[in-house]
Amino acid sequence: MADDTDGGIISDGALAVKDGRILWVGPARHLPDTARFNADTVENLGGAWVTPGLIDCHTHLVYAGNRSNEFEMRIKGADYQAIAEAGGGILSTVRAVRVASEDELYAQSLSRVKAMMADGITTLEIKSGYGLDTASELKMLEVIRRLNIESPLRILPTFLGAHTIPPEFKGQSDTYVDLIIEEMLPRVVEKGLALAVDVFCENIGFTPSQTERIFTAAKAHNLPIKLHAEQLSDSKGAVLAARYNALSVDHLEYLDINDIPVLAKSGCVAVLLPGAYYYLNETRKPPIEALRKAGIPMAVSTDANPGTSPVLSIRSIMNMACVLFQITPLEALAGATIHAARALGLQDDIGTLEKGKAADFIVWDMETPADLAYQMGGNLLRYSVKAGQKIL
Repeated sequence: MADDTDGGIISDGALAVKDGRILWVGPARHLPDTARFNADTVENLGGAWVTPGLIDCHTHLVYAGNRSNEFEMRIKGADYQAIAEAGGGILSTVRAVRVASEDELYAQSLSRVKAMMADGITTLEIKSGYGLDTASELKMLEVIRRLNIESPLRILPTFLGAHTIPPEFKGQSDTYVDLIIEEMLPRVVEKGLALAVDVFCENIGFTPSQTERIFTAAKAHNLPIKLHAEQLSDSKGAVLAARYNALSVDHLEYLDINDIPVLAKSGCVAVLLPGAYYYLNETRKPPIEALRKAGIPMAVSTDANPGTSPVLSIRSIMNMACVLFQITPLEALAGATIHAARALGLQDDIGTLEKGKAADFIVWDMETPADLAYQMGGNLLRYSVKAGQKIL
């Protein structure tokens, strides 16, 4: 399944794997005899579907505590900003993360990683951003590194020190940005703890000028950038990210359609996060049709986090993207495979079933690929393979 139009579907296909890479893929009738007769193992899948391993390119999966109380508050009418201003939101998770030990964070997060894996995920991005001081941000990133080493999944760490202003820097946001640039980021780089840098550019987060300062610092350390953009207002963060050749801009409910040509020219991926849209009871949708017409790749991700998208199922998110944002099931599948890989800068290695790429794939018991987005709940996964090895 290669793209979001016809899905690159191969009927009666075959896949050959060697040393963790895809050696050959195509119609079974064209499978070379050398692959067929020299294989160590041959498996007839009996008509099962095979897709690339699913990729979740935007998560906040490492955290402590629980924010179900905020869910109740929103049901009763409180909005995102009111909860944050009352000391809830991100800051309530920050308090829990700061007092949690690394082992406690690891244990809680591992259970979430396992849930993701059971839904077909083989590659997962996880952000920091619930520490907001140097020691706690490093602790989170160490947990993410440990999850990558000790779990079967490919896990990519992103430094999100600029998630919100910590309470000790209230009214001193520029001073906190100084800390990120002068202390946090150099320590993260020194320890090799992040593969990208993200910022929450928003009216309750960081201004475009502060975001640009962090982008400049990230580029000086040769780290790619990503951006939470236009979730609650049109801050022009997406345009800024495009100017800095960001891997992705994520959320985009308030993206101005006049800014879409800039994104299209930059090659940025638009990451759709329908879970947050759903949980926040948002009414303004990302400009899907304009993004589609501009040819901007649209990834789909859980945004898994304790407050605004406590979702551990990429397939449920694919369903939400179809129902709430009116993308097609094949677009949702491409959004959780090739476009998600592109949002991580890994499109040359994962995201499609192609010769030379990592042998990450899922074997599904389903009637059609649309079932992945159509059916919420239920186990369609027969088994999961990452780098040629069964992991589930």
